[in-house]
Amino acid sequence: MGGPLGAIIGRHPAAAGGGGGDELGGVGGGGGGDGIIRHNRRCRDLAFLVLFAAFWVAMIVNSSFGFNQGNPLRLTYELDYKGNICGSRHGDPDLHELDVRYWMNPNQVYQSGVKDNKINLADAKAICLMECPMPAADGLNFVCDYPEGDIRLSVDDWIDRDYDYFEFLTPDMRNSSLQLQGPCYPVIFPSVNVYWSCQFIARASNVSLKHWQQMGGINIDENILIDKTIHKAINSKSSVLKRYVADIGKSWPVLIVCGGLLPLFLSVIWLLLIRYFVVATPWITVVVFNALVISVTMFFYIKAGWLGNDPLTVVIGESDPYVHITGREISHLHAATVVMTVVMIIAFLTSIAIIRRILIATPVLKVAAKVIGEVQALIIFPVVPYFILAIFYMFWFSATLHLFSSGQVLRNDCNTDCCSYDLKLGKVNCDNCCGYSIHYTPHIGIAILFHLFGCYWATQFFIACSSTVIAGSVASYYWARGEISHDIPFVTVVSSMKRLLRYSLGSVAIGSLVVSAVEWVRFILECLRRKLKLVDSARESCFGKMTSSSSQCCLGCIDWTLKSVNRNAYIMIAITGKGFFKASVLATGLIMNNILRIGKVNVIGDVILFLGKLCVSLFCALFAFLMLDTHKYKSAHNKISSPLVPVVVSWALGFIVAKLFFQVVEMSIDTIILSFCQDAEEHQGNAQYAPPLLMETLDEQSELQRLTQGP
Repeated sequence: MGGPLGAIIGRHPAAAGGGGGDELGGVGGGGGGDGIIRHNRRCRDLAFLVLFAAFWVAMIVNSSFGFNQGNPLRLTYELDYKGNICGSRHGDPDLHELDVRYWMNPNQVYQSGVKDNKINLADAKAICLMECPMPAADGLNFVCDYPEGDIRLSVDDWIDRDYDYFEFLTPDMRNSSLQLQGPCYPVIFPSVNVYWSCQFIARASNVSLKHWQQMGGINIDENILIDKTIHKAINSKSSVLKRYVADIGKSWPVLIVCGGLLPLFLSVIWLLLIRYFVVATPWITVVVFNALVISVTMFFYIKAGWLGNDPLTVVIGESDPYVHITGREISHLHAATVVMTVVMIIAFLTSIAIIRRILIATPVLKVAAKVIGEVQALIIFPVVPYFILAIFYMFWFSATLHLFSSGQVLRNDCNTDCCSYDLKLGKVNCDNCCGYSIHYTPHIGIAILFHLFGCYWATQFFIACSSTVIAGSVASYYWARGEISHDIPFVTVVSSMKRLLRYSLGSVAIGSLVVSAVEWVRFILECLRRKLKLVDSARESCFGKMTSSSSQCCLGCIDWTLKSVNRNAYIMIAITGKGFFKASVLATGLIMNNILRIGKVNVIGDVILFLGKLCVSLFCALFAFLMLDTHKYKSAHNKISSPLVPVVVSWALGFIVAKLFFQVVEMSIDTIILSFCQDAEEHQGNAQYAPPLLMETLDEQSELQRLTQGP
């Protein structure tokens, strides 16, 4: 391992009088010959620091493209036949009150659903309305085109007349309308607002249809395809993805509270419990964890419609209770409910399995509590990376909304033969049949993937920086040999942060990049596996299934191993100032040489800490469910398509915040144990600098293991 680390970690004799700089630890001069830590450090892994800086430049450029080209309104609202976004103030005409897309010609909707027909639903004539029209109870209603040309009505007057100015039409306009060429079209089918598009219900009004026929109107198809065609378009994969992204924008107050403020409060509470009630904390954590898993699962059951009478509905506003409309969001919620049920069962069984081993974790947590009590700034320090990540996420989520909506609105290339009355020209025009769609080029997909990868790398980087600072502070405490200076509670944290910023950012960048790269390889392989499974599911061989599962398992193991190695490498970076790869070798060597002595202690402690993080994140998910269950998010413009994505995002943000704060305990334990390993290795198995509480903890493990394992 290249010799003892005594001089590196600060145990060489001080100059006379104990003076000196604050190059490594800032541990004030106790007596007995251990002065201020000295070590000549230099910048490590500079190439990766340059790479990380280039990555940030690319992230800014990539996000600027989204801010320039995107419009988040496109994620929620659709386009009319002129290419305007419903609900936009910048349309022609002004559509800021007209949010709902309505297809005017029912025959075009039907024909677009017929197999091998040239007409696509995107080319069917659609306009934006305030609400979906309904057939008249005792007559015939019309929905007419935007007023312009010879129709001397303002948009407000047109809205007040329920979009009907049929009585003002000239004879030519009336004849054209009776041929379903506009400018006015009959309302024959009832419709409901499903995610801001009027979903036709294939149940024609007999009264309206009779009036239409008496007026000499052409035949209108009443086939069920009218219903299915629109339903298929509304529930396409791209439409559902856009709605999920839009849900993030609509539920931003929920994300701030449940993904930011609430986990901050809960994490601090948990650290205080560790500090003052360390014996009871593991038991509280296990009980609360199970209660929260059950509660979140019950909410999924309620929203899936399997429990209670408050299921998710795809309809915006009021609708006929006898009309049942489903959507992909409901199917996804059913799948999530099944997954949560499995998680709940596994969590309950796991809790039973570890109850007898909690006694092993308690002494280790006592060591961490002792460190937190001495280095008091560790409780406050995670607030620094917390605010940095909060600023980053606000920027990142805003850029995400714009990137996902950054396609171009272009006229479709269609070969249909259709005609409609053009009010500006004052005649029937057969040249402008094609509608508009949002076209996404391949480079937009690449930009989105890079944006997602950038979020993961940046998150890992800031968490790694926090880990390294905490490790440096705790190492200074350990090697002070119990001679506590008044500087330790605060100065050690500041000194550790200075060393990170000055020498080790490149090492942290490469460590976070390695983990991010492996995670993304897993993600890409999983996407490819799913795509191949869909394409050729019938002929998938057992060997193919086994190979796919094995590769996923291997990558998962590699990812877990890398995260563990990284965490210990950050400790050695903080202690020794070595580069990432050298520090990884040092940390791995220390652990392997002492695996039997420390392995079980560390594992059980990590399990309790992981359950603590899940408690915080699950409470955030539960509170997100409660906030999303209010009227604000179940009606009108703030209605979310499904609580699934906001709840999952709140859970993820809560877990990240909990990880930042729980690292104080996690890194304290790992740093103390690694320092103990090196201390013992340099002194023939007898650690000279270990705190008495740590020695008592390790000496008690064999007895505790015997008690917890039973006869």
